Amino acid sequence: MPLLKKTLLATMMTASLIAGTVAQAEEQLLIGSTSTSSSQYGYFVAVGQIINQHVEGVRASVVETGATVDNLRRILRNQVDMGLVTTNVGYHAYAGLGEFDGRPVDNRLLWVYSLAPQNLVIRQDAGVSSMEELDGVRLNPGITGSATEATTLAVMQALGLSPEYVRGSTTDVVAGVKDNRMAGYVKSGVGDKLDGSSMDIATFTPIQVLSLSDAQAAILREQMPDISVVDIPEGSAEGIPAYSTWSFGLAVHASPDMDDETAYQIVKAVMEHPEPQVSALANLADVNIAELTLKSGTVPFHPGAARYFEEQGYTLPEHLVPTE
Repeated sequence: MPLLKKTLLATMMTASLIAGTVAQAEEQLLIGSTSTSSSQYGYFVAVGQIINQHVEGVRASVVETGATVDNLRRILRNQVDMGLVTTNVGYHAYAGLGEFDGRPVDNRLLWVYSLAPQNLVIRQDAGVSSMEELDGVRLNPGITGSATEATTLAVMQALGLSPEYVRGSTTDVVAGVKDNRMAGYVKSGVGDKLDGSSMDIATFTPIQVLSLSDAQAAILREQMPDISVVDIPEGSAEGIPAYSTWSFGLAVHASPDMDDETAYQIVKAVMEHPEPQVSALANLADVNIAELTLKSGTVPFHPGAARYFEEQGYTLPEHLVPTE
């Protein structure tokens, strides 16, 4: 074999071996997100970028999934290492409640990045001024199969209310409220603001947002530890006064099998590099993610995450202390 050819072959083999060594040295991490059409997908792309830039020895890839329940099932099957999990469904999975009855999914908290207030948006001319008047009212509880739907049904049951539920896609529901085929719907807000579909309805159809009474809020706090009651200030949309509603958190949970040091470094990188996250979700500009996590988390921390929070001087609530 000619010398030049031998040299080229040796160079290629050496490069291949080096590349293989580098690939083996990097821990491959899969992040379960949601649909690419969701703004939350952009958030997880930002998280992946932070990990790739600031966590040595880890290479993260974002996977499009069916969101919370799908991510939990993938965590159980070791198909993803971490991902989007709403705090209420994560609690159900960890405790083996609801649809996870008899088949719990061990998932551990890394951080909570946003609250998702559940806004009960009603036409002003629906003849409904309080939640006590919802019995028999045509109401969409949330998109079929969503965390919003499941939570709304549980809330209404806890409060002893019986609306007439109407199912449909967001497009169908928005059109139905506009056409007065239903009185309203429940929709996740964006921080302290109503979401785009609610603003679309409000363009030509005056709306209101129903508020929990103090007594109703007390019932939810006692009977539904998987959610929180939040106070939304005036201005969630033009002309909307302050109100109280139920909420769950948007969180990042991990497999309990994730290496402790990896979990620590990921949480540290995310907490210390907020800019890409704010670029993905502008409402995070005013969010203290560490404090939100301690307030809204519902399952025990991954030990690596707990280590970071304790190093920052935080006292972990008892229900967030890591367990075996």
